[in-house]
This record gives sequence, structure tokens and C-alpha cells, in this order.
Amino acid sequence: MKEITRRKFIATATLATGFALAVQPISAQVISTEAKGLVAGAVKIPVKDGDIPAYRAVPATGENFPIVLVLQEIFGVHEHIQDVTRRFAQLGYLAIAPELFIRQGDVTKLSSIDEIRPIVAKVPDAQVLSDLDATVNWAVKSAKGNADKLAVTGFCWGGRITWLYAAHNPKVKAGVAWYGRLVGDATELQPQYPVDIASKLTVPVLGLYGGKDTGIPLDTVEQMRDRLKQSSSKSEIIVYPDAPHAFFADYRPSYREKEAKDGWKQLLAWFKENGV
Repeated sequence: MKEITRRKFIATATLATGFALAVQPISAQVISTEAKGLVAGAVKIPVKDGDIPAYRAVPATGENFPIVLVLQEIFGVHEHIQDVTRRFAQLGYLAIAPELFIRQGDVTKLSSIDEIRPIVAKVPDAQVLSDLDATVNWAVKSAKGNADKLAVTGFCWGGRITWLYAAHNPKVKAGVAWYGRLVGDATELQPQYPVDIASKLTVPVLGLYGGKDTGIPLDTVEQMRDRLKQSSSKSEIIVYPDAPHAFFADYRPSYREKEAKDGWKQLLAWFKENGV
């Protein structure tokens, strides 16, 4: 995609409505959080080369809200991620989920994960971290967010980025990474993985992982735990022995209600414990 075309694309890009095509059919267990009492919907975040769409949810009254960045799975900022932002907003947070793949393509309109993976592989970590910085700036300047109470949480692809953003931005007070990949082969676009930054981490991050996750071997989780012991971050990892990958995704067959509810409880306690 030529640069001028890319600028035009992100300038006209819109946020997904409904669930991503690749995740149909939707599970009967899907959670739906109402927007009553909230200001919720699509916004535009100014970034270096234009604007990117994001979904924002915040209480309708008040100000100086603690900020939570909600980082998408491989399926983009579709209905599930938007619902998670509303869950946070109903608890008094300003939650915002920026669309971090949009320059490379709209993955929510693709019908299979095999079509999505090549697009996601083209997303540079540097671009993502820069966009998240821009999102924080927007939240503080335009949406009544409190810069001193910043948290980040992400799922799968966003779980990996949660670790990396906590290392990138020491102003983050707390992070919670849901089953984000910890180890991988470095590339020009993705030069580091969580194990590479673990020993230098200063921000407390809670990792939530499944013991039956076939994509994230438990030996890599233990490797991460060992590296974290060398840091000053007091980060922790919880492994749910019987949980598969994506156990929080209530719209998919992988959902495990018990582990998902406990993980959410652990997240809220972790945020509170660390001042968010």
C-alpha cells in the first residue's frame, strides 16, 4: 500500500459493527454489556500519519477517570472488544480500544483466520507502541482521562503487546496480559518478545494463561516467570490448569466461565492494588 493511499485509507476507516466474520457463529454464552449511563462509541485518534478509529466507553458524568487501554485479539476491535470496554466503563473507567491493524487492513471483514494472519504479520511493533502513546494522549486531552492512573490489558495478540507496552511506557501503573505469546523469533517488524524485556520490566504486569493452551507451551510460561524474578516489577503469572487459549472469549467455544470470571476478578484486584 503506497503511503498516500494508506493515509487516505486510515482517514476514511470506520470501526467494526458486530462480530468479526471469522468468528461466526457466535456462542450462546456471549456477554452483552449495556451502554446505559455511558458515553460509548467510535472516536478518531490522531496519530503520526492521520487518524485511526477506536472504540471508547466512559461514564456519562464525572471527570479525571482512570484510563484502561484495551488491546484487541487478532480479530480486531469487533463487538467482543467493544463490550469489554463497556464493562470497564460501567465500573468507572475510561476504556479505549484503538484499531491497531487498520493501516494494514480491516481484519473484521475477513472470513477466516488464514486470511487475517498475513495482515497481522505486517503490523510493526513500533507502529503499535506509537499508536498507543497517541491513544493515551487523546484520552488525557480529549476524554477527561487521568494520566496518573493508566492501565493496559490485552488478549492473545494484545496480550503480547500488553507486556511490550508496559516495558515501553513506564507511566503505566498496571498491566494484565491474557494469554499473550511470550517467546518467538525476532523479525524486523517484531524485534522483541515479552521474555526479552522481562528482566528489565518496572511496571507490574499480571499474566493470565491456560494450562491447555496449545499455542503457548507451559515451558515458555515458566521461562517468563524466571525472567520476571530478575526485574523490580513484582509481576506475576497465573496459570489455569484446565483452560485452553482464549478462555475469556465468551463468544467462542473456547470460553471457560469459571476461569474467565476469576481472571476478571484478578484483573480488577490487580488494578486496584496498583493504584488504577
